[in-house]
Amino acid sequence: MSAKIEEKELEQLKAQQGAKARLLSDIGAIEAQKHELLHAFAEVVGESKKLNEELEEKYGKITVNLEDGSYEEIVEEDGQAD
Repeated sequence: MSAKIEEKELEQLKAQQGAKARLLSDIGAIEAQKHELLHAFAEVVGESKKLNEELEEKYGKITVNLEDGSYEEIVEEDGQAD
């Protein structure tokens, strides 16, 4: 006959294993959600880039005040001394 741990100890081990399995499942679900969110973010970044290109084509290089829609031209310095 083989030696056994106490029933209480066995139940604790089983409970811990169950908790670890549930947590790993939750982690997997969160990683899947993270993956979806990263794709959605990349899509928004792409749309933003496209809109910025369209605005630059229409108005030139500008910075836009997101509060009221006003804009200012971006003055690029050429780096040459006068």
